[in-house]
Amino acid sequence: MRHVPEDEAEDIRQLLSRHNIEFFETFAGNWSISVPALWLKYDEQFETARNLIDDYQNKRTNRIRNEFHEAKTMWQVFLESPTRFCIYIAAIAIVLYFSLQFFISF
Repeated sequence: MRHVPEDEAEDIRQLLSRHNIEFFETFAGNWSISVPALWLKYDEQFETARNLIDDYQNKRTNRIRNEFHEAKTMWQVFLESPTRFCIYIAAIAIVLYFSLQFFISF
């Protein structure tokens, strides 16, 4: 469970619970030296759990990949509203200028 997004971890917990697969969870501990993981209580349920998790991960991968490909590029955002885009860029430049003015003056 180390480096697993919380929404994915919660989805896996719900998936296992929905299919009556009993598990327990261990955490990394105070110094993050333990193994954060989900552990099955019964070895006989391993194949079922593995198949469910593999299927979930394949679907999640495809969904996130599709979301990535559907994301707008900067050029598309510019074409939708060039005025708003230019105002935002100008605002960012002004904030950066005033933020870095002290360092620039050296």
